[in-house]
Amino acid sequence: MRYAIYGAGALGTVLGAYIARAGVEIDLFNRNRAHVEALRKNGAKIIGTAEFTQKVNAFYPEEMQGEYDVILLMTKQQNNPEVVAFLKDHLKADGALCTCQNGLPEPAIAEIVGADRTLGCAIAWGATFHGEGVSELTSEPSALTFSLGAYGGGNRLEETKKLLECMGTVVVEKNFIGARWSKLLINSAFSGLSTVTGGTFGEVASRKNSRRVAQRIIKECIDVSRALGVTVEPVQGHDIVKLFDYKGAFKKKISFMLIPVAMKKHKNLVASMLQDIRSGKPCEIAFINGAVSAQGRKANVPTPFNDRTVEIVSAIERGEKTFSFDNIALYNDLF
Repeated sequence: MRYAIYGAGALGTVLGAYIARAGVEIDLFNRNRAHVEALRKNGAKIIGTAEFTQKVNAFYPEEMQGEYDVILLMTKQQNNPEVVAFLKDHLKADGALCTCQNGLPEPAIAEIVGADRTLGCAIAWGATFHGEGVSELTSEPSALTFSLGAYGGGNRLEETKKLLECMGTVVVEKNFIGARWSKLLINSAFSGLSTVTGGTFGEVASRKNSRRVAQRIIKECIDVSRALGVTVEPVQGHDIVKLFDYKGAFKKKISFMLIPVAMKKHKNLVASMLQDIRSGKPCEIAFINGAVSAQGRKANVPTPFNDRTVEIVSAIERGEKTFSFDNIALYNDLF
């Protein structure tokens, strides 16, 4: 069996190191030449809540040869049409391309490789890329979970599950779109605001003014998913809709108090979008908060807090604003 991770950056390097450490042969692909050379020379160095160095197989994209049984796609979504078309030629007829990307990428991927060969995976842990072979795991060991699902027939579903189990707990979701919305809800609130403020998930959750915005972003996600007929799946055993949805003032107060508790295991996470902008790269705001806004328009549900997050992050990306908790004041007129 041949396995690959395409886009071995922060998350992909950590996952690849865990899989290799479990004795499974897997190829890691990345276009960052300094990173690939460091992986080849020194192995993958994992720091943070886990500390180890693991020998890995590292390659440039142009070095990909032959066909793979399972390819884990961990690049950003901006270039999906070109990247997925390229990977299609390196995927076995009965193989699977498992997207570990954020947002709702499966429908567009399935149009290229076919629904039966499309799997999706929502990753519940985070990592920070330090370059040249080094990646920091920023979530607690108890939070190393994956939500895996089939978009179509489910080629290689059990095989992919075993692959991911080299690192953590894998839940195969029958309602995979509901699991996608669980991750989208969290990313919209905390990745979005981490990028707006320049802070960690924990800082966003602990400060009352930013937590107030996060609460409204979460509420918008719940309202949109409900209007679309999507049942949002629990996250690590917790029913996030039951915890964070509200109608009256009392339930709203309870949900506000629970947000820092819910983010405790992920308090040190920094949004990959924030890392991208700091590195001079375009970020995925259009595929995260922008995806909620787009689905809100489809369902005729207003999403002003997600819309504003897209506006602020886009302005930061253009160099018109800077990361700061002062940016939270830009939401004041929406309350």
